[in-house]
Amino acid sequence: MAYQSIEVRKLTPTIGAEIFGVDLAQPLGNQQFQEVHDALMENLVIFFRDQKMTIDQHKDFGRRFGPLHVHPNAPVVFKEHPEILVIKADEKSKRVAGEEWHSDVSCDAEPPMGSILYLTEVPPEGGGDTLFANMYRAYETLSEPVKAMLQGLTALHDSTKAHYYRVKATDREEMKFPNAEHPIVRTHPVTGRKCLFVNQSYVLHIAGIPKDESSAILAYLYNHCTNPNFQVRFRWTPGAVAFWDNRCTQHLAVWDYFPQTRSGFRVTIAGDKPV
Repeated sequence: MAYQSIEVRKLTPTIGAEIFGVDLAQPLGNQQFQEVHDALMENLVIFFRDQKMTIDQHKDFGRRFGPLHVHPNAPVVFKEHPEILVIKADEKSKRVAGEEWHSDVSCDAEPPMGSILYLTEVPPEGGGDTLFANMYRAYETLSEPVKAMLQGLTALHDSTKAHYYRVKATDREEMKFPNAEHPIVRTHPVTGRKCLFVNQSYVLHIAGIPKDESSAILAYLYNHCTNPNFQVRFRWTPGAVAFWDNRCTQHLAVWDYFPQTRSGFRVTIAGDKPV
């Protein structure tokens, strides 16, 4: 794909690209917005380096792609900015966000379209990388009999599986733990391509089949989805931004830097019901 207002450098043939020539603190013009959007559709996750954004600028960039999503049960650090999810781990942390492969808030009836993570502090000695996996390829590399078996099956996604440690939290009166049933194979609403839509963080079981069959099928799919051939690994630097399409990727945050600090902010863009 040819780009005129941005430079796109692929990181792997399968997934991921770094974008140059964009200042995310400034409003995107129509052509630049369209090219950033096209780069996201082509590469599934895109990265920007050396950015400096305020919270409002971060939200404005996210809103260019759609209404912002508010996490149903994550702590709200800035009451005036409920859309901002603070991502931080340090010497006091007992867990970090995204330690298992997942698609963000897949338990919602309308899971997010995408997420934009902006890190302002990274471990000085390295570590804290994020891995992303291509769920188009995960589906496309299945055998035809397995594809036929999965067609029409749905799985139950439940927030209490991923966020069990927040169930007794009291910092948000409106805290919710949604669950939803989604197709295991969904069709991307923009590209029209099919992809796998199950992840080990949120999915409880496959609907309508015995538990042992469900567990065996899901165990295979989880392992298949994390094939290194489908992945890109992003090494963070201060001021870096990752923007991923939540509908056709999964990601994993590597926590190999304890007790050092890794922190930043995320906005999430609302999506639609998987079909």
